[in-house]
Amino acid sequence: MKIWITGASSGMGEACAYLYASRGESLVLTSPTEEELAPVAKNCLEKGAAAVKILPYDLQNSEGINSLADMAWDAFDGLDILFCNAGISHRTTVEDTSMELFRKVMEIDFFAPAAIAKHILPKMIGRGGGHIAATSSIAGKFGFPLRCAYSSAKHAVYGFFETLQAENHDKGIKVTVVCPGRVRTNISLNSLVDVNKAYGKMDPGQAGGLEVTKAAERIVKAIDKGKREVLVGRKELLMVYIKRFFPGLCAVMSRKLKPV
Repeated sequence: MKIWITGASSGMGEACAYLYASRGESLVLTSPTEEELAPVAKNCLEKGAAAVKILPYDLQNSEGINSLADMAWDAFDGLDILFCNAGISHRTTVEDTSMELFRKVMEIDFFAPAAIAKHILPKMIGRGGGHIAATSSIAGKFGFPLRCAYSSAKHAVYGFFETLQAENHDKGIKVTVVCPGRVRTNISLNSLVDVNKAYGKMDPGQAGGLEVTKAAERIVKAIDKGKREVLVGRKELLMVYIKRFFPGLCAVMSRKLKPV
């Protein structure tokens, strides 16, 4: 299979790349810089990947998304799986989140994956089908303190890819929405407190989260099975069901959750 993963230089994207590499798949890997991607590509080849192509790209640059998607598609003459995993978070209140920061998070977390999927979709349909996965979050199911832009973007991701699935199910397109809770990645370290300033701390909840290789196993298994949605995490996933069946209780609990 030929698989394109964005956000592939660390965290769940990197871990999924290694799982697919161990199966002998061909991989296209995207993250902002070549320096980040080169060691991941090397590791993938050592783990058995048939071939690896790196496409460094800053997903804030919306103007080049279609060209990026064309290069990814052409790298191995088509794609079987697209995994839009790249994302960034922040640690600011609604009042303190500048619109510039809000737009940066939305650009990377929502507009980029939506644009990529929109461009790849007709190519997949033309080849008879394919699988598109995208990373939302449990914060894409309910609001969470200090995550106004992130939660908004992840709600949008869920709505977009659920719609994409509904419209294209009969055209051979499978869609999996990945909803992580707390996974042990660097997302809190890289979260923003200003447009160009990182939070730089590991949240206690993140540090105690699900080990990233286990998260990757659940994601890849869900894609293998063609699941519509996969929740990835530990006990915090209970909030998803509380939101579904007891939304008022979820609202009260969200106010009391420690956001860092």
